[in-house]
Amino acid sequence: MKSCLIHRSLVFTATLAVSALAAHAQAPLPGADLPTLLAIARERNPEYASMRSEVLAATERVTPAGAFPDPRFRLELMDITKGGEQNPNLWPGNVGGTKYTLTQELPWFGKRDLKREIATFEAEGVQGKAQGTWAELAAKVKIAQAQRFYLQGNRRLTLEILDLMVRLEKIAQVRYASGLAAQQDVIRAQVEQSNMRSELVTQDAEARQVNARMNALLARPASAPLAEPTLERPWPAPAQLDFATLEERVRSRNPQLFAEEARVKSAEKGRELAYKNRIPDFMIGIQPTQYQTSFKEWTLMLEVNIPLQQETRRAQERESEAMLAAARARKEAVANQVLSDLSENLAGIEATRRIETLATASLLPQAELTFNSALASYENTKVDFATLLEAQRAIRQARQNQIKARFEGQVRLAEIEKLLGEDL
Repeated sequence: MKSCLIHRSLVFTATLAVSALAAHAQAPLPGADLPTLLAIARERNPEYASMRSEVLAATERVTPAGAFPDPRFRLELMDITKGGEQNPNLWPGNVGGTKYTLTQELPWFGKRDLKREIATFEAEGVQGKAQGTWAELAAKVKIAQAQRFYLQGNRRLTLEILDLMVRLEKIAQVRYASGLAAQQDVIRAQVEQSNMRSELVTQDAEARQVNARMNALLARPASAPLAEPTLERPWPAPAQLDFATLEERVRSRNPQLFAEEARVKSAEKGRELAYKNRIPDFMIGIQPTQYQTSFKEWTLMLEVNIPLQQETRRAQERESEAMLAAARARKEAVANQVLSDLSENLAGIEATRRIETLATASLLPQAELTFNSALASYENTKVDFATLLEAQRAIRQARQNQIKARFEGQVRLAEIEKLLGEDL
């Protein structure tokens, strides 16, 4: 009976293990589509996680920035020997007198509000920095995915050309055996095949590097497998790439400009606080005095700091003015750079769109017609093998231009979306 139970337990454990392995094997690998990659990066990337924590920390600094300072309590034991009549005694009822002092510092009206507003704007600046970190991270993921598409397309093209060269080698061998072509034609076809295979090795190495870069962005092991990309992002409509519309969106949503605007507002409040520090702060207090077991004296206190160090305050005010001017200039510089980058990327994406259209609609059909004509002429001994190779290379160049234009367009699109801080 006992052995039967052990046997059932082992069978049950083995079944669970097999089920777990099967579930793990059926889990889809990331990498096929961009939204999944972005979701993983947002959840796992440590740099973005650190920025989220910084935003939380900056937000929590707002409340204490505008709070009253903690009150202070002081205990004074007077005449602990009672004029020498007793040994030193630290019990309040057995000394000459005991003073209890409770004080509270009171900043001048509006100072706490200014400090709270400064901390709020600083938190907004950190939030803008976090948004910029995510925009940068998302752009890197998009560019890495575009590189994977680019390498996949190049590999597919290289394999097609390799297959074509194998067929051309067979044609050259048949013609050489018939005495219609030189052996050099066969050798050239074999050399082209070797070049293609060498390029495949290089492309495989580049693909591993890009996958490692993508895994680093996703906080995965460098060698973790990724699914082949399956869906490339489409070109945006021309109406979405209007400069005036995008300029307005960039000015209102760009993370860098948002952060710089927050710094400007913080500097303005800092300047206002520096000038308000000309007004003194107060401290109030109450002081009951105990004699033996009764309180016979009560004292109220008012303390004011005297702003005598005028040169120090003037220096602080000049500092706040300089900090505000620097923040405004920095914001203007960032705005100029962002708009310049936007214009550059719009021009770049328009150029890549035209190149792809030209390659698809003109260069590639012409190259294919030229190759087919050259192949027929070669079979009829009207052109040499070098002409056929040149026609084949023209097809490959047109296809490469098409693939490269798509890749560069995706890079430009990612850069534009990074400037916007959101997708088009």
